[in-house]
Amino acid sequence: MIEDFTASKMARDSDKPVLLWFRQDLRLADNPALCAAMASGQPVLPVYILDDETPGAWRTGGAARWWLHHSLAALSRDLDALSTPLVLRRGDSRQIIADLVSETGATAVYWNRCYEPFARKRDETIKAALKRDGIAARSFNSALLHEPWTVENKAGEPFRVYSAFWRACLAKDGPETPLPAPEALESAPAPQGDRLADWALLPTVPNWARSFETAWTPGEAGARDRLTGFLDAAVNRYKAERDRPDIEATSRLSPHLHFGEIGPRQIWHATQAAMAAGGASEASALKFLSEVGWREFAHHLLYHNDTLPDHPLRPEFADFPWHENGDALAAWQRGRTGFPIVDAGMRELWATGWMHNRVRMIVASFLVKDLLIPWQEGEAWFWDTLVDADLANNAASWQWVAGCGADAAPYFRIFNPVLQGEKFDPDGAYVRRWVPELAKMPASHIHKPWLAPDDVMRQAGVTLGETYPTPIVDHGTARDRALDAFSRIKKAA
Repeated sequence: MIEDFTASKMARDSDKPVLLWFRQDLRLADNPALCAAMASGQPVLPVYILDDETPGAWRTGGAARWWLHHSLAALSRDLDALSTPLVLRRGDSRQIIADLVSETGATAVYWNRCYEPFARKRDETIKAALKRDGIAARSFNSALLHEPWTVENKAGEPFRVYSAFWRACLAKDGPETPLPAPEALESAPAPQGDRLADWALLPTVPNWARSFETAWTPGEAGARDRLTGFLDAAVNRYKAERDRPDIEATSRLSPHLHFGEIGPRQIWHATQAAMAAGGASEASALKFLSEVGWREFAHHLLYHNDTLPDHPLRPEFADFPWHENGDALAAWQRGRTGFPIVDAGMRELWATGWMHNRVRMIVASFLVKDLLIPWQEGEAWFWDTLVDADLANNAASWQWVAGCGADAAPYFRIFNPVLQGEKFDPDGAYVRRWVPELAKMPASHIHKPWLAPDDVMRQAGVTLGETYPTPIVDHGTARDRALDAFSRIKKAA
């Protein structure tokens, strides 16, 4: 009798769906939650929830919403090719998951893990509620090479220094082989969902994201093409040229990684394969993978420090004498500081939703050290304007530049924007592209136009204070002011 009852129950459950909850894993290949749902033998019902309530202040920013729209459209097309609809719902994930289970009779909910503090708290609440109701709840790792709690120092504590953290990661067994995308999928009848267009994720009047369309191809296919193109063409230049914003030598995979259109295991194994085949030099390939390692480290820090996005990791910095300067902040945001490499970076960010990593460090140093504006202001601006806005990466990187985070840059390391421009944009090509009013300036003066002779300025058609702003701060004076503030913090620690 027991065997008959069990068989009968299994037969009934086999007709009921598994809810597959997509989040920051918008792909079909190497998707552990998808593979597990398929292995259950039950029909699969893919769902995406736009939850602006749970994240609070860290709801998806404007530029990332543009990317999310196109990424969801691409995922929906990929699922349609498998005759499986993607159900869209908007609201509090806790309530919507409960509603969907009730509407569909689902016996299980599967998802891939997120590591933001608010997401972990939400997921724990949902998992507990589902289990109380007899619903299976399973989560998986699709976003990291190693779970944050599995990498510890010899004392069994979280790492605070990147280099030691990455060595520990490399000493572990390599990541598992990526899972293939399904060739077929048994889908369940779909309940009513929202129309993607009704979410209004795209800007309209004005359409400030118009130029994004020529810069990016969101979606799993776009991510795959970008990785392949990088490994075929640019990877061997990566170590030598990755700091040159005037040269296409980086992968630009960061937004694809954030939205999970590609996973780090796929990047790891594809890069290893390129090395083994002789198509990628070991030095450049390993340097590239070490940047994937920095992303891992950022998630490691956030997992072990919930307040990382809001408060300095080093508590003595809570008393740092920051300056509130709305005019200077606005000039920085608009790319009107009078320092060409800074302005080029901020204008690239506005035009494309992305900025070269070396330039990110330059503009961040300028904000927090030349202007002494709190790093949280820069973090918030990047959050709203970056298509790759990632809570862990954004917070860890801003704290690194500000000197208040783990593995932080020494407080006395204050980037000189002129020297940085001359070193990493030696011909001025990057500045000319993004600051066209300086396009006719010779390379010898393009990074410091305020020092150019009058005849050079006339020939270039530049009038400081009119066609291009005068510097909003004297770097030498600002550097001394920052060093004094940082040294006082150091003495107080």
